[in-house]
Amino acid sequence: MRTSELIFVIALAGGLVACGETSSLQVSDGTGPSPKLPEPNKTLFPTINIAPAIGWPDGAKPVAASGTQVGAFADNLDHPRWLYVLPNGDVLVAETNAPAKPDDNKGIKGWITEKVMGRAGAGVPSPNRITLLRDSNHDGIAETRTVFLENLNSPFGMTLVGNDLYVADTDRLLRFHYETGDTAIKSQPIKVVDLPGGTLNHHWTKNVIASRDGSKLFVTVGSNSNVGENGMDQEQGRAAIWEVDRATGNHRIFASGLRNPNGMAWEPRSGALWTAVNERDEIGSDLVPDYITSVKDGGFYGWPFSYYGQHVDVRVEPQNPNLVAKAIAPDYAVGPHTASLGLTFAEGNTLPAPFKEGAFIGQHGSWNRKPHSGYKVIFLPFSDGKPTGQPIDVLTGFLNDEEKAMGRPVGVVIDQQGGLLVADDVGNKVWRVSATQ
Repeated sequence: MRTSELIFVIALAGGLVACGETSSLQVSDGTGPSPKLPEPNKTLFPTINIAPAIGWPDGAKPVAASGTQVGAFADNLDHPRWLYVLPNGDVLVAETNAPAKPDDNKGIKGWITEKVMGRAGAGVPSPNRITLLRDSNHDGIAETRTVFLENLNSPFGMTLVGNDLYVADTDRLLRFHYETGDTAIKSQPIKVVDLPGGTLNHHWTKNVIASRDGSKLFVTVGSNSNVGENGMDQEQGRAAIWEVDRATGNHRIFASGLRNPNGMAWEPRSGALWTAVNERDEIGSDLVPDYITSVKDGGFYGWPFSYYGQHVDVRVEPQNPNLVAKAIAPDYAVGPHTASLGLTFAEGNTLPAPFKEGAFIGQHGSWNRKPHSGYKVIFLPFSDGKPTGQPIDVLTGFLNDEEKAMGRPVGVVIDQQGGLLVADDVGNKVWRVSATQ
């Protein structure tokens, strides 16, 4: 099929989707501990509703919640996606994007996916570096910027244990020696363990955090497909959170059936590990809600055979009723197709009530829903270690009046001064939310 014919197919598909498939529920219906789950709506073509990435006009910024204000902590970055705050207050930002994965873009569907992601702002080459930002005078703006690490391979998660800095590249977990105050690391990395990567690397981001005692590392590994269509042999070690022994690199699957886990954090009251997970696509605008959940050791969360507990996905062949019977329903849905990636708990923040106990969630935004969902940062109140009530908008206004994306929030973290930092990989900024002065 010639390129012109492919373009016609895409245009035709877009027209059919616009006419025949749209949400019948509100995002709020797909939010909460018991979200509404309508019947799947599988269409000839998947819903494609892209918010084209355009960046922020001069002087523009997101809209902050009442009682808070937002400003640029750093700008002119190159696809910043993930953040980590060092003990001395320095902020590390992973400037990164997808690696080359030629086997993930084969055929018409792969070609369409590549064009869709490019229009949404995800088609730029990966800078493959980590940049250090320092706000020495604590005015909410980073005055110092240095290349901290470079020549990485689509880096994402970062965590520090003692003098060991761990970086999760797309295909391996690395360790670097770090001394307090370092503004650059030139030493060669030590490989801790290989991670699933390769030329078919559908969900490429890998996050890492350390256990409270520092003996274990927990690493997220997303699936290699939407619902196993590339074959389950391609899913070995994927759709899971790994537990890695820090001393030896030995690892095991801590939890599985998690289609694309990204953010991880320890809930302050219960001490439980929580994660933010992107659920599956292509069965309608209202399915399936993304979620955040506590993660049980040995727990199975459904993917690809079922969603939200034991709701069977009939697209998956062969079926696995024994695993479905063990599937755990997540704790809290955060809306269909919101692409909820960032997760951090409120501990240590200086924002006003009601942002004192709960979780901040960065929602990168939808491509498979009409109308759009996500494209904002929300706060989910907690009580006694569990979500309670409805989410509260923290940052909005990432889409303009023409439904174009001026920015897309990803990683979220609390800085040393108690502000909320938000990585914006389309706006190429790190935003800082603070209490109104």
